[in-house]
Amino acid sequence: MLAVSKTFGAAAVRELAVCGQREFGENYVQEALDKQRELSDMPLEWHFIGPIQSNKTRPVAEHFSWVHSVDRLKIAERLSAQRPAGLPPLQVCIELNVSGEASKGGVSLDQLWPLADAVAPLPGLELRGLMAIPAPASGLAEQRAAFRQVREAFDALIRHGHALDTLSMGMSGDLEAAILEGATIVRIGTALFGERNKNA
Repeated sequence: MLAVSKTFGAAAVRELAVCGQREFGENYVQEALDKQRELSDMPLEWHFIGPIQSNKTRPVAEHFSWVHSVDRLKIAERLSAQRPAGLPPLQVCIELNVSGEASKGGVSLDQLWPLADAVAPLPGLELRGLMAIPAPASGLAEQRAAFRQVREAFDALIRHGHALDTLSMGMSGDLEAAILEGATIVRIGTALFGERNKNA
C-alpha cells in the first residue's frame, strides 16, 4: 500500500508513519522535498507519482526511490543521467494511458513496447512495471476490465523478455478491482487521509 500524501502536511505523514506505514507517494516536487526534510528522522520511502517536467528531473532523481509516471524517453534518460552514483538504481514504472484520456499522462498501448525496450537498459534505472489510472467506472466489472488491459500488457512485456514485478494500479475508489486483476501496489490517499482540497 502506497499512502498518497500530496496536499497533506508532514504532521499527517508522521502520524501515519508512527502506525507503521513507510511508503508515501507525492505528486509535487517542492512539496515533497519540504516534507522529506521535515521527516528526515524517519525511515520513509518516497515515490513520485505525478507528471514530471523536464526541469524537475534532477530533484526527483536525487530524492526519490521510485517514479511511477515515466511516459517519455527523454524523461527516463534525464532521470538515468541525474541519478547519483551513490544511490541504488531508481525504480521506475511506465505510465500506461489505458483509457485514452487526453487529460491524463501515460503512453498508449502501441507506444508501450518501444518505450519499455528503450527504458530498460538505461543505467541508473530499474524498470519494474506499469502504472495506470483508468477512467472512472461505475461497477466492479467495468473497473476490472480496464485493469485487465493493464495486466495483459504487463504479461506481454514479461513474455517479451522484460523482468517486471510491479503493477501500480488502484486507488481508494477502485482498489478491490485492481487487486483482483493483480495490482502489487495500490495508491491510497482519501481512504487514509480524508478528502483533500479539490483545487489541489
